[in-house]
Amino acid sequence: MSTKRISALRKKLQAENLDGIVITHLDHIRYLTGFTGTAGLLVMSPKSADFFTDFRYADQARKQVAGARVIIVKKDPLVALKDFPQLNVKNRKYAFSSEYLTVAQKVKLQQALPDSLFIPADSTLAELGWVKDSNEIASIKKAVEISDAAFERILSVIKPGVRERELAAELEYQMAKLGSEKPAFETIVASGYRSAMPHGIASLKKVKKGEFITFDFGATVSGYVSDVTRTIILGKPSQKQKKIYNVVLKAQKAGIKKVKAGVMAKVIDQASRKVIEKAGFGKNFGHGTGHGIGYYVHLGPRVSSLSEDKLMVNNVITIEPGIYITGWGGVRIEDDVVVGKTGGKVLNKAPKNLLVL
Repeated sequence: MSTKRISALRKKLQAENLDGIVITHLDHIRYLTGFTGTAGLLVMSPKSADFFTDFRYADQARKQVAGARVIIVKKDPLVALKDFPQLNVKNRKYAFSSEYLTVAQKVKLQQALPDSLFIPADSTLAELGWVKDSNEIASIKKAVEISDAAFERILSVIKPGVRERELAAELEYQMAKLGSEKPAFETIVASGYRSAMPHGIASLKKVKKGEFITFDFGATVSGYVSDVTRTIILGKPSQKQKKIYNVVLKAQKAGIKKVKAGVMAKVIDQASRKVIEKAGFGKNFGHGTGHGIGYYVHLGPRVSSLSEDKLMVNNVITIEPGIYITGWGGVRIEDDVVVGKTGGKVLNKAPKNLLVL
């Protein structure tokens, strides 16, 4: 599979009149070669693919890397490139991702290969991994199953006085026990007024009766992630809480109904946003309705009002509208959805009705 992915990327480089590419982002490297370590550099040229890493990862790289020659270096791989003159060809055009290459790294790259040209080409990697094969979808499905099961397990732990960080730690522990390699991202647990923070990373705040608690979390299986959000309430909900929760749930379902191949991603955003705006909470929904997931958590296609992406069969996207009221609280509900020819398949089984604990 890695060999096929490298070949496909090489064809894309040729179509864009590029001679090669320098890849520094570890998620991209894992997707293309299978390497799971935390230090390495992939350089593709017209006839070769070379993976550079150091002694710490020598055995691992030789076992995992497919489709590229493994080269062990004794210094920063970016600096070590100067020792390989076959890569430093006059006016050879290398693409690089400006999103993942720092200014300092760019300087090292230019100093190592001074005769080559470096062209920001984020579009070259833009759709890498958007369309999944059956194995990738199976891994995401398993990650979703782990997330759902872990969420069910922690419901009995949620009691007044428990800190958000304790709940996050327990959630991550349960995912690990169920087979997750690592959390897909830093777990969000936000209660009460903090649930109005879309990215409210778990804090030392203690949860209280009468509060919303939002959980946004994900598991990782074979490098592929899930991304799920559920909002529950601890204690009896108020009429306002029930109203807002049901508006968000209706909006999320409206977005799911629009999912199918060939649809512009912004149509899904419009469907969800329309429900929230009609209920009078448009100003309280300030982020996009979703995004693609795969070998990392914010892949394409982008599901927002500004998106120009079109859904394709076997994209996997999130649908996660929300309402956030500063100082009061908020609700978000999120599922992972596989795009099909005639509709979307929701992978999550965790209940979406308002859970009252």
